[in-house]
Amino acid sequence: MMQKDYPNNVISLIPKIADRKTVSPQEKGVNRRSNTRIIAITSGKGGVGKTSIVANLGYAFGQLGKKVLILDADLGLGNLDILLGLAPKYNLSHVITGEKKMTEITLEGPGNIKILPASSGIQELTLLTTKQRDHILAELDLLIEPVDILLIDTAAGISSNVMHFNAAAQEIIVVVAPEPTSITDAYALMKVLSINYSEKHFKLLVNLAANSSEAYEVFRQLSMVADRFLDISIEYIGNILFDEKVAEGVRLQKIVTQVFPHTQASRCFASLAKNMDKSPPRPISGGRYQSLL
Repeated sequence: MMQKDYPNNVISLIPKIADRKTVSPQEKGVNRRSNTRIIAITSGKGGVGKTSIVANLGYAFGQLGKKVLILDADLGLGNLDILLGLAPKYNLSHVITGEKKMTEITLEGPGNIKILPASSGIQELTLLTTKQRDHILAELDLLIEPVDILLIDTAAGISSNVMHFNAAAQEIIVVVAPEPTSITDAYALMKVLSINYSEKHFKLLVNLAANSSEAYEVFRQLSMVADRFLDISIEYIGNILFDEKVAEGVRLQKIVTQVFPHTQASRCFASLAKNMDKSPPRPISGGRYQSLL
C-alpha cells in the first residue's frame, strides 16, 4: 500500500492521514485553526462538466452567504478562470516557483467566491514533486482561515496530482456522466483512492442526466459493483440535469447560476448547495488524524 508522506508544516491543512497507528507529538500539538470545509470535486474522465460544477456549486454556496474559495488544481490545463471570464496576471505556477504568495494571485469571482487560478499549457506542472504539492498546501493553509468552504477542482484521471489533492480533502465528490466510459473511469478513480490512499467514503454527483431516474441508475450501477469488489461506501448526493443554458453560459464566459438563475440546471445547483449545507462532513474515525473538523 502506498503511504502518504506529508511534512509536519502542512499537517494543519491536511485533514486525514490514513492507516496510521500512532499520532506523532508534532501532530498532537497542532491547534485547530479553521472550520473550513474542504471538498475535492474530481472525475475519472474528462469532459463530464466537472469545472462547471465546481464554479456553479461555489456560486450557489455563495448565494447562501458562505465565503467560498476555489482552488483550480488542474495545474497544467487550468481553465476555471476562462470559464468565469477572468484574466489573471499570475497563477499557481508563480506560487510554485516562489515568485508569488497565494494572497497575491487570488481573484475575485462572481457572487461571494474567490479563485486561485492554475496555469495552462505548462506540462511540467502535471508532474509536481511531493515537496511542490505540499508547498501549495502550506501556502493554502495560510489563506483559508476566514473561508467557509474550500472547493478543490482536481484534474481528471488518476495522476499523482489528482490523488494528492483528493487525499487533502474532508469530502470527495466524484462527478460522473451517464455513459459507459465515464462510469468505468469513475470506478477506477475510486478504486485507486481506496486501495492506495485508504479513502473509503465517496459522494457521487451525476451530471448531464436526462432525468432523475437515469441519474439514479448510474449510482445504482456503480454502487452495486463497488459493494462487490471494493470496501467503500458511495453516497448519492444528487444530479445536475442536462440544460442547454449551461453551454450558452460557457460561451458567454458566465456560469449558468449567475446569468440564468431560474433554469433547470441552476435549480439543481441551488438544491445541491442547500442539501450539502445541511449535511456536515462525515466524521473520520479509526486511527486517522483530522485537524479541521
